Amino acid sequence: MKLLFVEDEPVLAGEMLNYFSSLGYRCEQASTYTQAREKINAYTYDSVVLDITLPDGTGMKLISSIREHNTDTGIVIVSAKDSLPDKLEGLNLGADDYMTKPFYLEELNARIHALYRRKTLRGNDQISFDDFTIVPLSKMLFYKGEEVSLTRKEYELLMYFTVNKNRVVSKPSIAEHLWGDHFDQADNFDTVYVHLMNLRRKLNTCSQKDYIRTVYGMGYKFTV
Repeated sequence: MKLLFVEDEPVLAGEMLNYFSSLGYRCEQASTYTQAREKINAYTYDSVVLDITLPDGTGMKLISSIREHNTDTGIVIVSAKDSLPDKLEGLNLGADDYMTKPFYLEELNARIHALYRRKTLRGNDQISFDDFTIVPLSKMLFYKGEEVSLTRKEYELLMYFTVNKNRVVSKPSIAEHLWGDHFDQADNFDTVYVHLMNLRRKLNTCSQKDYIRTVYGMGYKFTV
């Protein structure tokens, strides 16, 4: 899961990044309205944790930008403001949840995971196609009940394909999903190609079916 934390308090921002990174999330952070808007317009996130009081603007204005970019992105407002009007404004603008500071990181994690299950997994604990079963909670893949060994990047790539099933996804979008802000570390897209070919081979070895189709000049499409 890819998260963006929009928070200008350095200590809290650091705590959230460290905690969620330790759980295996891909985490990015913005400390100003301007930084957050640039990231939201450039990248897609599974969830955005949003403080509404920022040095150069209000986080409330970012909600519409998030919704325009991706309607399935979960939005959790975290704020020191605990008045009912503030909560209603945020929720009416399109936020999914509202937490008042201070809060427990474990509770924030539970709420983010609940949003992910509802929006991306459509309320399911597992994703199935043909005889394959993906278990997001344990980040494991099974074929007819037997585990299929995947690297972390192969698993993340498989999840990206299943969420975007029957859509053409480009190499740049795959690279950005796998590495986030750091995808430029891959000087070219050879690394993406290697992970993709390894995943394709493992799926094909199990089912004798090629799920990942090359769309020349555009990218790749995952079909079942």
